[in-house]
Amino acid sequence: MGKTVAKQLQAIRGMNDLLPEQTVVWQYFEQKVRGVLASTGYQEIRMPVLEPTELFKRSIGEVTDIVEKEMYTFDDRNGDSLTLRPEGTAGCVRAAQQHSLLQNQTQRLWYYGPMFRHERPQKGRYRQFYQVGVETFGMEGPDIDAELILMSARLWRELGILDHVRLELNSLGTAADRKRYREALVEYLRGHLEALDDDSRRRLDSNPLRILDSKNETTQQLLEGAPVLSDYLDEESQLHFSALKAMLDEAGVAYVVNPRLVRGLDYYGKTVFEWVTTELGAQGTVCAGGRYDGLVEQLGGKPVPAVGFAMGVERLILLLETLQLIPAEVHHQVDAYLLVLGENCSSYALTVAEQLRLAVPSLRLVVNCGGGSFKSQMKKVARSGAPIALIVGDDEVSSRRIGVKYQDRDEPQQALTLEQTQNLLNQQLA
Repeated sequence: MGKTVAKQLQAIRGMNDLLPEQTVVWQYFEQKVRGVLASTGYQEIRMPVLEPTELFKRSIGEVTDIVEKEMYTFDDRNGDSLTLRPEGTAGCVRAAQQHSLLQNQTQRLWYYGPMFRHERPQKGRYRQFYQVGVETFGMEGPDIDAELILMSARLWRELGILDHVRLELNSLGTAADRKRYREALVEYLRGHLEALDDDSRRRLDSNPLRILDSKNETTQQLLEGAPVLSDYLDEESQLHFSALKAMLDEAGVAYVVNPRLVRGLDYYGKTVFEWVTTELGAQGTVCAGGRYDGLVEQLGGKPVPAVGFAMGVERLILLLETLQLIPAEVHHQVDAYLLVLGENCSSYALTVAEQLRLAVPSLRLVVNCGGGSFKSQMKKVARSGAPIALIVGDDEVSSRRIGVKYQDRDEPQQALTLEQTQNLLNQQLA
């Protein structure tokens, strides 16, 4: 019998590998994010990707699409129900409560990592996707809402996309406001049941506010005559929203009030916002968030005001690439490539390389390993993009020197001492 050829394994659909030419772009984005967050005094927190399923049922809401259809949930060997996190806010609240970060304190926290939802994969929407999340606790005024929006606008400016995104704002008011509005909305929609799409009919009893976010054109036309949430806000919610808008006006941040903006998670109240773009087709939301003052209490803690947002990393990187805003130097990852020409030259070459890295801390230097002719190694230099080739052969070993050959200009090859090579590389990198 012939050998059975093993089937080649592939990544799970909707969960993607990031290859080296992609990770350098991600690192560029991450560096920008870390810089903006650090400059505003936000501290990083890291939570597990697995949490008790109950955490998401209690926070997101059992009748949301995420909990009903999209979560990766399973029983572990102890019979406990666990879920791969579909979003980060609930886990961040759980961690902050568990480690007593919320008792008579204010917190500005952020996190970064993969989230998981079983959705139909498409461009800009994946089953494993990455988010940067920002969460603040203990501050109830509109000033912290404004700070979050201003901080995100500064990141868009740093990335060069501010002119390609639009800020949409709304206020969901208090739980009591939403209850009164929900009753009026349901009453209106029940009078037009025949015009509602199937999905909206299903949501009518369980989560009617989500109907406002329907993409069905007939439903959207019907909603034009529906009651508007802003007419049901109490005085406190109106004052909070007015003050936020005044702060954004003062800072020169443009926005559009979108009365249909509700967000898909049950825990939001008062301020909600989204940054959207028209450059990516259907997947236009790149950052979204709002207030969730009741969530800490909902998860068993004392009432704590809270507001935050999350941004989709894949969509933002897709936007940068679509607009061709990735600087060319992002793909330049090697400053020098060291050729090793001769069987007895490797030890000297590796020692020289380590001395150069110690003397020139920012140097990115690749040493050729595994042999090869001069011609084949020079092809590797070209592929690496390194502007300088360093050469170690038998002559260089005996003279304790290093050959230096520029790739980006027509100059003769030099033979330099270690110190001279260090000085040259320092000048080059400066």
